Amino acid sequence: MKCDKKSMLLYAVTDRTWLGVQTLAMQVEEALMGGVTFVQLREKNLDYALFLEEAKKMKVLCKKYHVPFVINDNVDIAIASDADGVHIGQSDRKVSEVRSCLGADKIIGVSAQTVDQAILAQQEGADYLGVGAVFSTSTKLDADSVSFQTLKSICKAVNIPVIAIGGINENNILELSGTGIDGVAVISALFEKTDIKSATENLCTLSKNMIKL
Repeated sequence: MKCDKKSMLLYAVTDRTWLGVQTLAMQVEEALMGGVTFVQLREKNLDYALFLEEAKKMKVLCKKYHVPFVINDNVDIAIASDADGVHIGQSDRKVSEVRSCLGADKIIGVSAQTVDQAILAQQEGADYLGVGAVFSTSTKLDADSVSFQTLKSICKAVNIPVIAIGGINENNILELSGTGIDGVAVISALFEKTDIKSATENLCTLSKNMIKL
């Protein structure tokens, strides 16, 4: 499954922080029912076996809803679970190396904070860019901030889809209007909510409006 600009509208990144009585799969399915267009499984603390087990569940779930599914950082888990691809940061392996491991038909997303990083990622074969943090975020305290002007410049400099990430929620998403992004990536704006499906529906509508403005 390949990604396009439409699949970038509302990109969900998982987080175990707000699981409570629900499993991660239950929360993600609520988001999928609400209209999430892309899912990234982000696990920093699970061992390999548990991570792979979770990845296989997510693969089945996302396939059911025809939504692209990638793994954060871990190429080995992406291969073993037959995920649609992987998302890597600037400190991870080069796009070309990841591509040689995954193959031509898989999705590779890359985090970027500058125009130069964005152009290089596209040249090396990235399928989309995640740019941020555009607002302060509690889920990644070490994230560098990216100005709206830089975000605009990145969108103008590349042809591949661009999503903004970092502290985006229903109260500030419309501030990103006019930047040229194709959608937003969110974590707490979905998964800390008691009604994830309704929160997703609301953010989908807001993201569509943001892109049009």
